[in-house]
Amino acid sequence: MTRIAEQNLVVSTVSGPVRGRHDADVVAFLGIPYAAPPTGAAAFAAPQPHARWEEVRDATEYGPTAPQVGYPAPIAALLDNIIEPGDDYLNLNIWTPDPGATGLPVMVWIHGGAFSRGSNRLGIYAGDTFARDGVVCVGINYRLGVPGFGAVPGAPDNRGLLDQIAALEWVRDNIAAFGGDPADVTIFGESAGAMSVASLVASPRATGLFHRAAMQSGNGLTAADRDDARKVTAKLAEKLGVENTAAALSAIPMPDLLKAQTDVVLEFTMNPDPDVWGRTVADIGLGIMTTFPVIDGDVLPATPEALIADGAGRDIPLLAGWNQTEFRFFFAPTGIAAAATEGMARDMLGRAGMPTDLLERRLADGASAGDALCEAITAIAFSDPTRALAAVRTDAPTYLYEFAYESPVADIRAGHAVELPFVFDHLDIAHSLVGPEPDQSVADAMHAAWVQFAKTGEPGWAGAEPHRFG
Repeated sequence: MTRIAEQNLVVSTVSGPVRGRHDADVVAFLGIPYAAPPTGAAAFAAPQPHARWEEVRDATEYGPTAPQVGYPAPIAALLDNIIEPGDDYLNLNIWTPDPGATGLPVMVWIHGGAFSRGSNRLGIYAGDTFARDGVVCVGINYRLGVPGFGAVPGAPDNRGLLDQIAALEWVRDNIAAFGGDPADVTIFGESAGAMSVASLVASPRATGLFHRAAMQSGNGLTAADRDDARKVTAKLAEKLGVENTAAALSAIPMPDLLKAQTDVVLEFTMNPDPDVWGRTVADIGLGIMTTFPVIDGDVLPATPEALIADGAGRDIPLLAGWNQTEFRFFFAPTGIAAAATEGMARDMLGRAGMPTDLLERRLADGASAGDALCEAITAIAFSDPTRALAAVRTDAPTYLYEFAYESPVADIRAGHAVELPFVFDHLDIAHSLVGPEPDQSVADAMHAAWVQFAKTGEPGWAGAEPHRFG
């Protein structure tokens, strides 16, 4: 392996040659651009091919990240986020067992972050563990926030999804040079990444670019009505004092755009009134995000669930699941769970137009208001819609799971994102999320299931009930 890898640290791509590096017993190629920098007038345009380079391009260090602001406290203490400025942020990372191999299965990771944060640079997202187990692993960046998902007159909608599609097209055209099989690609993602996976499974624009899909803590409902989504960007443009057009917004310095975007999210969080933001934005945003995929008649002709119910992706095996207490990640560290009263919990769900039946059942069972609230929103946002998505795939192979391992950190328990280092088998660098003594046996089982799914289309269990981890 070492001798072969030494001979193949330089690989030719359609854009030019790249040089990778040894990463333990695998080879890593980092920060490879898959599309041109989306800067200037291109900031709100569809992705375009990158200009070709002739000299060998160094691909031994991570590349820039999409423009964004960091996570607010106390979430920032739990989930790492690295922000690295630079124009070539539409880039991807590749970990391969051997660039000289042929026909290896491929996994493409789509990170989460509420469609406004995150990148492919995080240590827990490193694909060396998948490469160690015989899979070529790719991690991609894509445009975030308003540049990626804002519905802006004069610009194509769903630019972030178009970036993801461009990355998958790059994988199709280049991955064989890294040992991978372009006809054996699995996409997987978490949170916004999982919702992106659902959109890609449903999208006619992504047909044929992948062959299996895995969703961690997502749903098939995240797609706003275009008119509602434009209310959000109109509010942003108003704050900036410009017209709500691609030309006007692309001329705004990125720091100013990000500040206005943050102000809009804060305003939405304080008052998610559907009369102000539009019903679909209010329903889907959960008070925490204002930009996400849009029903545009092209990339997404309807919601992912509706398209999948009509047969989209019926030939694609799907692995999908949720964490048992997702919303503790958001409500426990912030003190909301501890401070919640029954009246406050009912009011929170009522103002958001969410059903209260599960909340009332759990309160009747003797659960605290905070626990009942977290369970109710977890079901509304994650577990119920994941089950519903599986239910409409009547003639397609679908495998459900529930992650129940409880982190001791900040009382988040089996909260949102806790499964990430278990899937990637990177518990050693995730102590801020899972504590100093996480259970390696859970990581062994979960990582092995994802590898088996990528290799065979089956994770190792069957049946309608979700397989439990932890």
